[in-house]
Amino acid sequence: MIELPRKVKFIIDKLYENGFEAYAVGGCVRDVMLGRTPKDWDITTSASPVQIKNIFNKTIDTGIAHGTVTVMISGEGFEVTTYRIDGEYEDNRHPKEVIFTSNLIEDLKRRDFTINAMAYNEKDGLVDEFGGIDDLNNKVIRCVGNARDRFNEDALRIMRAARFSAQLGFDIEEETLKAMKMISGNLKNISAERIKTEFDKLLMSSNPDRIYTMYHAGITSVVLPEFDSIVGVAQENPNHIYDVGMHTVKSIEMLDNRSFFEQNESICGGNVTSDSEFDETDYKNELKILDSKIDFGALEDDKLLLALKWTMLLHDLGKPKMKTIDDKGIAHFKMHEKESEKIAANVFKRLKFDNYTADLAKWLIKWHDYRFTTTKKSIRKAVSKIGKEYFNLIMIVKRADMLAQNPETFKEKCVNLALTIDIFNDIIADGECLSIKELDINGKDLIDSGIKPGPLMGKLMNYLLEYVLESPECNHKDLLVEESLKFYKSNIEHNNH
Repeated sequence: MIELPRKVKFIIDKLYENGFEAYAVGGCVRDVMLGRTPKDWDITTSASPVQIKNIFNKTIDTGIAHGTVTVMISGEGFEVTTYRIDGEYEDNRHPKEVIFTSNLIEDLKRRDFTINAMAYNEKDGLVDEFGGIDDLNNKVIRCVGNARDRFNEDALRIMRAARFSAQLGFDIEEETLKAMKMISGNLKNISAERIKTEFDKLLMSSNPDRIYTMYHAGITSVVLPEFDSIVGVAQENPNHIYDVGMHTVKSIEMLDNRSFFEQNESICGGNVTSDSEFDETDYKNELKILDSKIDFGALEDDKLLLALKWTMLLHDLGKPKMKTIDDKGIAHFKMHEKESEKIAANVFKRLKFDNYTADLAKWLIKWHDYRFTTTKKSIRKAVSKIGKEYFNLIMIVKRADMLAQNPETFKEKCVNLALTIDIFNDIIADGECLSIKELDINGKDLIDSGIKPGPLMGKLMNYLLEYVLESPECNHKDLLVEESLKFYKSNIEHNNH
């Protein structure tokens, strides 16, 4: 039924040769049954940690107090864990004690979900005491035994249920979901790092919309209340057909290097009125043109992709606070991006994000709604503010944001984004100045021209950049020295008065 890797089979056979039981167990068995390639293979055994260490030449005490020894085979590590019974849990995460047992079923019954409580070896075949195969076939996430007990033992399992639902596309069984709702408050006892890890895995899954499972189960109210604040917030605006929460989730889904229409028969989803002039075929063509111009290579980097997904999840958190309604009943969210950046910074601090992800996501949130016209001057100024190294990422973010809005407004936005990218590429190809360091002049040149060092120097360099952004042909040392002296003289005279 399951073809065990050679090294896994070797470890199991070796344990049997020495008089002990051993099985591949948990996620690796589940993944093979689903036709997926396991990331790692875990082994459970009746042998004690000391006995495991005596059998194998090279081992590492990974978590020996809890029965886990890593067995090294040709430089590759495999976790081998003694059958165990967990004692009473005191912190909704860790048992007070671990009792080793010789009974496989006792070990399996302490596990979280039925689909993770199966074991296999070639001698006995599949051991499925709790209906894991049936739940795999029915695409169901179900706790082993009493759901409340499993979640009270380890509150992180509440998030794991939602995460597995997203990764596998499974529904959560009714009693399991009820227990999640009842006990979600216990997540306050779980470390920020573990909370973030589960969020990361959900966002990187093919079903990020299952964050709504977290919402309905009361999970986000505990670990990400900022998301709850945007759910149901209406966007009475021609650009939008979804509330802020649904728009947010849709925008995460749109972070894809494939054309949207390869995954969706219709962009409209029944949201375009019958008398609409929206031409889906025409839009598809414009989107294809846009997608041919965007560099989606960034999405091949998981670290960068994760930062982009967090960007989309948090990019509109400021909308509820900044929402106003004009006298025509149209909603506006002016400066929401700045408020979103501020809220996101608090989320990143609370969940203990790494600096790379936090800094990048904050920067993209800050500029995600920056408006500019499709002229070289306007785009030069935009790139100068955003940074040319981030401009392609902003295009990806804007595309995702656009695809989660009103289909009737798509075409013009597609055309403008495509034109923006063309102009940006022309600016780069022409080598036009976009930053102070690209000016054909530096501080030493200014000092040599008679300008004294001081606070005015920084102000002067910023002025010169604005000058060149307006007139890129003026990025020549002689012209910049001349302009600098004019600026310097004007400011000195003004200060003297």
